[in-house]
This record gives sequence, structure tokens and C-alpha cells, in this order.
Amino acid sequence: MSTKELVVSENITFPESTEISSRLNGKEKAAPRSYTGEDIKILEGLEAVRLRPAMYIGSTGEMGLHHLVYEVVDNSVDEALAGHAKRIEVTIHVDNSITVVDDGRGIPVDEKVLPNGERMTAVEVVLTKLHAGGKFDASNYKVSGGLHGVGVSCVNALSEAFDVEIWRDDHTYEQTYAKGVPLEKLRQTGSSKRKGTKVHFLPDKSIFTVTEYNYDTLAQRLRELAFLNKGLEISLTDERTTDPKTGEAKRAEFRYAGGIAEFIKLLNKGKQVLHDKPIVMEATRDNVEIDIAMQYNDAYSETVFTFANNINTVDGGAHLSGFKTALTRTINSAGQSLGLFKDLKENLSGDDVREGLVAVISVKLSQPQFEGQTKGKLNSDIAGTVQAVVNEKLGGFLEQNPPIARKIINKAIEAARAREAARKARDLTRRKGALDGGGLPGKLSDCSERNPEKCEIYLVEGESAGGTSRQGRDRRFQAILPLKGKILNVEKARYDKMLGHEEIRAMITALGAGIGKEDFDPSKLRYGKIILMTDADVDGSHIRTLLLTFFFRHMTELIKRGHVYIAQPPLYRIKKGKFEQYIKDDREFVRVMVKRASDGMVVYHGAGAEAGPTEHKLDGSVLTKFIGQLREYLELFDKVDKRLRNEHVTNLLAELELVRRSDFEGAEGHAPAKLVALHRRLETERKALQFKALSEPAYDEEHQTWSIAFTDDNGAERKINWTLASSPEYRQMMSKFAQIKEQLEPPFRIEYATKQVVPDPEETEGETIGEVEAGKPAPKRASRASHDPVVKHTPKELFDYVIEQGRRDYQVQRYKGLGEMTSTQLWETTMDPERRTLLSVKLEDIAETETIFTTLMGEDVEARRKFIEENALDVKNLDI
Repeated sequence: MSTKELVVSENITFPESTEISSRLNGKEKAAPRSYTGEDIKILEGLEAVRLRPAMYIGSTGEMGLHHLVYEVVDNSVDEALAGHAKRIEVTIHVDNSITVVDDGRGIPVDEKVLPNGERMTAVEVVLTKLHAGGKFDASNYKVSGGLHGVGVSCVNALSEAFDVEIWRDDHTYEQTYAKGVPLEKLRQTGSSKRKGTKVHFLPDKSIFTVTEYNYDTLAQRLRELAFLNKGLEISLTDERTTDPKTGEAKRAEFRYAGGIAEFIKLLNKGKQVLHDKPIVMEATRDNVEIDIAMQYNDAYSETVFTFANNINTVDGGAHLSGFKTALTRTINSAGQSLGLFKDLKENLSGDDVREGLVAVISVKLSQPQFEGQTKGKLNSDIAGTVQAVVNEKLGGFLEQNPPIARKIINKAIEAARAREAARKARDLTRRKGALDGGGLPGKLSDCSERNPEKCEIYLVEGESAGGTSRQGRDRRFQAILPLKGKILNVEKARYDKMLGHEEIRAMITALGAGIGKEDFDPSKLRYGKIILMTDADVDGSHIRTLLLTFFFRHMTELIKRGHVYIAQPPLYRIKKGKFEQYIKDDREFVRVMVKRASDGMVVYHGAGAEAGPTEHKLDGSVLTKFIGQLREYLELFDKVDKRLRNEHVTNLLAELELVRRSDFEGAEGHAPAKLVALHRRLETERKALQFKALSEPAYDEEHQTWSIAFTDDNGAERKINWTLASSPEYRQMMSKFAQIKEQLEPPFRIEYATKQVVPDPEETEGETIGEVEAGKPAPKRASRASHDPVVKHTPKELFDYVIEQGRRDYQVQRYKGLGEMTSTQLWETTMDPERRTLLSVKLEDIAETETIFTTLMGEDVEARRKFIEENALDVKNLDI
């Protein structure tokens, strides 16, 4: 939020010539040109998708970005539903491009005659024509998630690069597109016994406001698909993240033979359940396949997931309403027959019978009706069908299992009694009217602004930090609510006990949105931003987790609407004399260290650098830019080297510049020249490289390319082939290498300029690097001209030396708590909207979030201990 206001003036024109438009504001104006048929535009092909992408994928933000993956994966799942696919592999590459591979039938490649007489392959029809697909009748796909024939063609239209590879009829076919336009004809590239389709796409940065994929968001969707399709194997690999122990890319495998019953077990993992096995209801009625699983736990929240044809209907619909109606009616009926309602004045409500319920509802039907292309709500008229199945199946189960029925009904009866107690407690949290003297908590320091969109509230750990933040805030729009000690762990507390806790009641009252399903109204929220501001130590992390537990369990909607944030105080302060600077994170810390170290430093590189200066000289801004590029190159180099596990080999690939397909492509018996040269080098240096084995160049008949394989000293085979060279991390590494290859020639001789004006740092009054970059003189420091020249022999050694020099003579403080700052420092670094950084809290993977909160905050001590043991070695900055 900014306190400044920007006023933008607009020129308003009218489509038709009118007297009003020509005499606007009393001035004669030229009449606009007439509105004719020439102004009516017809968008051809995929133009409409690129012009109005949100109409097809929901948005051009994070939701729409992930929806591209769902559209491609859903096509592969439809192949599985039709009985032709068993495995799907999804990979997130380092450039945030996506690859999806399945073992289905493969997209048809035969030629098709269009209504206008044009001839086109079926692949190109599917990828470039809207409303083209094989799901408009039930001949090939009895049940499918794709219905409109616009899914994968939209992905193609909204991708700056799109490649498809098809294995079909013992052949391999490939085609490349850019922004929906084919760059080549479909070509047969080799032979293969495989079957299936491989799609690789890179979202168009000119269309999407967000281009970075979230692993958890994709994992949630893929996990759901595996649960909903018994036996289907789905893998997700994230090449952007590697395991620090093994160096392998982050990877998850999803396969569940038990279907949604296993989904229920996952959601209830670590919780105390009322019955050991989930209640499973399966039936086919009126051409609708209904699959429902449910299980109760001793917690107080409700978790229900609904799906239609594998699509997560986040807004529910007919199947959810039918289930809820039948559940309430069936449990009330069972309670009456068991004589458990003697002390109740009225029947159990829907909220009562769903307390502690975890359920998954999946329906599969032909030609379902959804709201919009993103399919968030099911509109098909099947509520009565679902209701009949639940009445019959659940009623029969409760009748045959009286002990389980009593446990479930008694829990619902307790919920009804607690609901009445909670109603009385909830009244205490409601804001009183103006005549009642105001109902806000006494320790709340409110703001003067009354427009919620402009207001923000800081939930601050401790009275001391609350006092500091009060002094530092802008009282016009920033409110402060200090929290004493650690709030109640709501994961273990019943609703009425939670509402009796003083700090939680103060929060609910201050926020003004109410609490509970009956009273909670997010439109009454008094602050647009709810900012959790705690210390960076262990206690601060615990308090932040307790607060997040409260918002996740009882005000989830505020997280979904993007109201909850975490304050990000600076991580470092560097100081020398009267100069100081705050640094937000480790990446910025490296940048600043490089900038400081390169001041006065001169680096000579290449042959003759050890003997004396050459024409290969780097200094000033050129050196700073080079070190920054070197850091990026080294990061990419490490990613590629994780595939090869041999730095010398990785360096050779860069040196020989194997970047094009032609460097690996050739007819059988004629290996390409660059690959032969690489093999010769590897053979010559084999002893130094410590290979256990090195193969001759091998021909890949499927893709008509060549490769070299070597076995490292651990016995693992590593391949140098076009798959490696075409990977995003390799391409990015070579792109960065091309920018700096002239400067990468070792050795590196480091000296310092001999003429420097060096006043004492005490003469510089409180300047920051921000001021220096704005044009003010830099803080002076002691001369380093007397240092002996230093020689480094690799780019990595050079980079490490520069960082080390950047830290010299500076006090580097890593902050742990808010109490280490004054009110002025707190404002400048953490609360000033112009300079601060806030971390937005988002709900990406509900199933995984459920598991984490249950593990960390629930009753299962053994699960928590296991979590700590598994993650202990990955802890950073531990306070002891």
C-alpha cells in the first residue's frame, strides 16, 4: 500500500456521432468517424484465446498458469479412464516449462479433411482448432473431464514454445509450435515400440503475470487424480529443487490401489479416528458412477472434497448438496431409532453431523454441466441420485454397525451442545453498537482510516514489541494488536474453549468479521491486510504457527482471499563506522558483497595473468556485472552437473559448445563431429576423470540421435545426449556461458587499484548503499592497494574470494528478533509500505496443509517426533 495517490485522466469517446460528443464541455469537437461493418472484427483460430485468455483458463495469474498443466494432464487421465494409459509423468523444468508424458494411444497423426477442404493432420487440428477433440460423443471416451475441445489448443496458444512428441504405430512423430502457430510440419523422426504422447510447453511471459509454478499446487491436483483413479501411476518431478543429501531432483510418486478410501486415510493421518476403516459407498445409478468415502475423527473441523469426472469442483454443486441432505437425514433417523435423542430439544443440524467429518465425493457421468471452462461447480441434476445412494448405503451401514453409529451420533450430540455454548461465547466477540461504548479490545491501537481496503493490522508478538511498533507505525492506516504469550493451540481445543481464550477473542473482535459458520462474514473485515509480526527465533516461529493454525481452522476464507501476510524484517545488517545497511535475504546479501568487494579491485584473466597484466582486464562496473553473471552461471552449472556428477565433463560440454540438435543428430554409422571430438577428449583424459567405463558413441533409432555414456566411480551410468542438451537448465547454462566465455579463461590474477583517495569511514554520516546508488558519494574505506596480488585457478575460486573480500572489515549482524530494532528501524525496514517486504499466505495444497497442521499441532506425538527426526538435518539458523 502506498500513501501516495495517482490520478489518471481518461479520454472518453462515443461510438456514434452525437451532439453531446461534439459539444462536450462547451467546445466544438470533430465528430468521430462512423461506426460501420468495418469495425466488426472476426477473430480466427487461436487469436481469441490470446486476446481474452481469462475467458478460457480463468485468469492470467497463478490460477490460470497452473490450469495449463491441468488441461494437458486431464487429457492423459481421460486416456486412463478409457483404459489405454497406466502412467503419467509431469516435470517442472528450471525455466518453469512443463513436460507431460503418458503411455496412452498417442494423438492420432493421420490426415483429416476440414469442412473448408483444407487438409491437416489430426495432431494439428487438435492443437490449433478450438472445439476440436474426441470427446463430443461417447464412442472413444465414455467419461472424460475434457468436454469443450478447447483445453490443449488453449495451452498451445498461450505458450511461447510448445513441442509435441507422439509414439504411435511403431513410429515417433514430432512437431514444434510457438504461440499456437506451427513452426514445421509434423515429421516422423524415428521408430519406436512405445505408445503415448509427450507435451512440453513454456507459458508465454507476455500474457501471464505470474510464470513460476508452485510445486505444492500441482502436487495436490496430481495426488487427487491418483486417488480418484485406482491404480493410475502419476509422478511429479521438480528440477528447480534438489535434495541436499542425494542431489536428485525433488520427486513424488502417486499411486493408490485403494482409491479415495486411501485419500481419507491421508487426510486423517495423525488424527484420532472414531472408526478404523472409512465408510465407502459405491454405486451406479441413472448412468452416474458414485464413489463416496467418509470417516469421522475427534477433531472439530469439517473437510469435504468433491469431484466430477476427476475435476475438483471447489464450489461444490449438486453432488455436494445431495450428500449433505442425505447425511443429516440419515444420521437423525439412526439416532431416533437408537433412542439417543432423549435429552435433545430438536434434531441435529447439518453442522452438528459434519463436525469431525472427512469425506470425498466423486461422481462420473457422461456430458456433465459445469459453470464455466474452469469447471468449479457441477450443475447437472444429480442431487436426488446422490441422495438416494447415501440414504441407502449409509443407512444400511449404521444399522449393521451400531457401535460405530453410536460413536458418530454421540459426537454430533456433543457438537449440538457445544454449539449452544459457543453461541453464548461468540456473543462476547461481536462488536457492540456505538451506544454501547464500543466493543474493541482495550489493547488495540486502532487506525484513523475507516476504509478497510486501506487499513492493515499487525498482530505483534509481545507487549514490548507492540510498544515499539506503536511508536513506529503510521497511525492513519496501521493498527497494532499486541498478543501476550502464546495463544491457545486451536488444533486441540473445542470451539467454545477457543472462544473463551482472551487473546483469540481480542483478535476476533478486532478483525470484526465474526466467527463460526453462522456469523462469519468476510465482507465485514475491518482491515484489508492482517500482518503477523513475530520474532525470527524459535518462540516467534511457534507463535506464528499457532496464529496460522487459528486462521486455517477457523478463518480459512481470509487466507483464500489473500488477507493474511507475514512480516519480513531484514535478515542482515552490515555496519562499518557510521555506515549501515539492511539486507532482506541471502541473495541480496551476495549482490551487496560483490558490489563492495569489486570497488577498487582489478581482475586479469587468461594466459599471462600470472606473469603480469594483460589486455584481459576487468574492473569497476564491468567487473561487478561479470561477477553477477558468474554467480548465475555457477548456479546453472551446478544444476547441470547434478546430472553428470563430474565437473570436468560439464566444463568440456561448455567448452565444445554442444548446443544444437545437429551436434547430436546423424544417420546410423555416421556420428556427428562434435560428439566424436568430445569422446576423443574423454578417452584422452579418462584416467584423470576416474571413469569406470566409457562407451563408444551410440545411435538412438527412436530419435535418430547419438549419445555417449560413461560409468562414474559410484557405478552409476551418466548419459551425454540430446535429452541433456535440450533440457532447460543446460540451455540456460550455455546461454549464460556464451555471455561470459571470453572472461572465463583461467588463471585469474586479482589486484587492487594503486591510487585511491581513502578518508576514514567515520567521516561518512549514516549513509546507506541505497543513497550511494542514488548518486551520493560512497562510504570510504581503508586502502587495499598494499595487498599482494592473489591468483585463483577456477571461476568458483574467484567467486568465493570476491564474497570473502566483500565481508572484510564489516560487522555483519543477522537479526533474530524485533526487539533488536528501534521504532525508527522497525518502520524503515518492516512497516513502511514503500520499503517493506510482506510474505503472502496462500493455500496451495489443502491435503498437505491438513497433514502438516495435524502433525505439528495435533495429538500424535509419535508422528511429530518422526517429522523432527526426518527434517533435523535440514534446519538452518537454529537458535540454541
